[in-house]
Amino acid sequence: MAVAVAALGASVGPTHAVCQAIPIREAPSVLFDVGQGEMPERHPPWLPPVASLLVPGSGQLLTGANRGVVYLFAEAVLVAAYVTAQSTGRYHSDTFHDLAFDVARAPFGPVIADTAFQYFETMEEFVASGPFDADSRPGLQPPTDESTFNGSIWALARRNFFSDPGVIPDPTSPEYLQAIEFYRSRAVGPNFLWTWRGAALEHDLFRQAVNRSNDAFQRGSTALGVLLANHLVSALDAFISGRLSTPSRTATLRTRVVDRGGMGLGAGLEWSLSVAF
Repeated sequence: MAVAVAALGASVGPTHAVCQAIPIREAPSVLFDVGQGEMPERHPPWLPPVASLLVPGSGQLLTGANRGVVYLFAEAVLVAAYVTAQSTGRYHSDTFHDLAFDVARAPFGPVIADTAFQYFETMEEFVASGPFDADSRPGLQPPTDESTFNGSIWALARRNFFSDPGVIPDPTSPEYLQAIEFYRSRAVGPNFLWTWRGAALEHDLFRQAVNRSNDAFQRGSTALGVLLANHLVSALDAFISGRLSTPSRTATLRTRVVDRGGMGLGAGLEWSLSVAF
């Protein structure tokens, strides 16, 4: 005995779209038939889901289900998108690293050293870091120019720890020592000082490279997430199909492009699933 279930078919006319149920006895003109995807018990039941988890679509193809091609195609597209995004992100990342080292940091004789990405975001916002120590007197003398990064950090320390930010307390007082420690832990040190003064064009190119790098890596992360989802959905599909197919019943999936309007004007997709007991 065979039980057949027909899915909703989408019919698209020249000026309108209608969704309607297709009776199982109706035989529309077939424009393209991708064939039956029969799923007999020819493999251990665990094999198709595991295969699809590793390579999406492979489990479906093992059991003769032609929709496995869709998972394989999606895998290829997503892998290409991820690789392209990562490559683009690294290119723009190298660009803004080079601009920072060769232009903004060059006046200070820097040495190459890794640092956090937050450092480069700070270079976007501030034209200059400002000096770490404002003069040669004994002890640390933070800069007071708040248009620079280090100057803004010292201003923040004064607001946090001084009763009056405009009045410097005794350098031996607890509040002053706390403010100095706050500044020391957050200010940019001597090897990472920078300035974009006189290099406005390069600063603009630097900002563009940072933003493009961020965008590319975000696209890569999105592609990677969808890629993992493709593995999971394919494995779940293969598992469910395997549960439907047993030695006493076979599940068959058919996907067709049909013409219900004549002359190809009512072309649409039709899916049907039948289970033979």
